[in-house]
Amino acid sequence: MRVVIDRERCQGAGMCALTAPAVFDQSEEDGRVVVLDADPAPALEAAVTRAAQLCPNGVISLVGGSATGVEQV
Repeated sequence: MRVVIDRERCQGAGMCALTAPAVFDQSEEDGRVVVLDADPAPALEAAVTRAAQLCPNGVISLVGGSATGVEQV
């Protein structure tokens, strides 16, 4: 799976960084999402999918993988 974000729509809630800290972080400048690993290992797929589902602004899209309930491109 590949992680794609719309950083402009991010409001900095931080759910992604709390749910999948190996893949997401927050910028020290503006608090918006930063992707640490755009192509996470399969072992992280469940956490990344959950992070995308929990994002209140829906800024995380997943390309490929078996994610459900998340926008897939």
